Amino acid sequence: MRLLHTSDWHLGRSFHRESLHDAQRAFLDHLVTVVRERGVDAVLVAGDVYDRALPGLDAVALFDDVLHRLGDLGVPTVFISGNHDSARRLGVGAGLIGRAGIHLRTDPDGCAVPVMLADEHGPVAVYGLPYLEPALTRERFGLERGGHDQVLGAAMEQVRADLAARPAGTRAVVLAHAFVTGGEPSDSERDITVGGVAAVPTTVFDGVHYAALGHLHGCQTLAPHLRYSGSPLAYSFSEVHHRKSMWLVDLAGDGSVDAERVYCPVPRPLARLRGPLAGLLARPEYAQHEESWVQATLTDAARPANPMDELRKRFPHTLQLLFDPEHTPGEAHPSYAARVSGRPDLEVAEGFVRHVRPGSEVDELERGWLREAFEHVRQGSDRAGELTGPELPGRALPGQEAVR
Repeated sequence: MRLLHTSDWHLGRSFHRESLHDAQRAFLDHLVTVVRERGVDAVLVAGDVYDRALPGLDAVALFDDVLHRLGDLGVPTVFISGNHDSARRLGVGAGLIGRAGIHLRTDPDGCAVPVMLADEHGPVAVYGLPYLEPALTRERFGLERGGHDQVLGAAMEQVRADLAARPAGTRAVVLAHAFVTGGEPSDSERDITVGGVAAVPTTVFDGVHYAALGHLHGCQTLAPHLRYSGSPLAYSFSEVHHRKSMWLVDLAGDGSVDAERVYCPVPRPLARLRGPLAGLLARPEYAQHEESWVQATLTDAARPANPMDELRKRFPHTLQLLFDPEHTPGEAHPSYAARVSGRPDLEVAEGFVRHVRPGSEVDELERGWLREAFEHVRQGSDRAGELTGPELPGRALPGQEAVR
């Protein structure tokens, strides 16, 4: 059976305020062409269909169009919701749409209910595991506590139990949206670490023949049967060296996997340039980047006048301008952005409290308040009004009034 594995479309997303609508449409055109011309038997979309829980009308129109085109081809397609999607909104009409061969798997209660496909070698069970936010789903799996590892592990136990009850030789494919140990992140994925360790071990997926992963934006192979397709477009300058693609997976009768990368259209290349402004404007080797989307880091000791205007005379598609002045050896002047880059949100917040309240460390009670606040905000943004949760209690730091 030939499967096309893709994920992280993020329909509706822009790139540093540059619209990607046409680029996303070109990708979807490319996907439909690959399905038609390469003999694809099923399409797997491993989450983050949209960039926001409340997508704009243009993004919804793109999704609606590709659903009709895939349905017209008669090729079964399985979608799962990711951490950027509103599971409830994405799953509206799933039962009806499923009759057209478009299967939306957004409900955690349906993790062990596969889409059943078949080829000349027998049945293939495709299990869709939507993004499982631990705080919202652990009770559904009978867990009193636990993070991503425990919740996804419990879902996979249900998958293995269902598979064990099926005829011998049934091949199993799983779609999951998660951060799996060994994967390499980029700057454009939303952090899912609040409330515990985000990564889950590869052993969670033991017992299946192929795991189509989503969430990380770089194409990666963690094992022959365990792969990230990555996003079809670059969504941050950290992806400057990514070659965006999908996986064309041939699943043999014995469950073995042979995979080929199918490259995606590139709307405009990315470039990261660094140096003094005069050098960026004069160096001939940068001519190849004059039509690229550019991130420029200026190292001038003093900030030049009108640097963006000057840069755009040579690089008209400069989108991001950073400053990192060069200093004498041994002199350290890191910017605030550099000091907090890569640090978890909770750690940054604790550092802020220490800064505004000198001489007083964050205690465990206050740390719990901060963690609860981040959980509340992240759940609210992930579900965007889908759930009406309790208000964050109006607690106060010592010496301060509670704010509701």
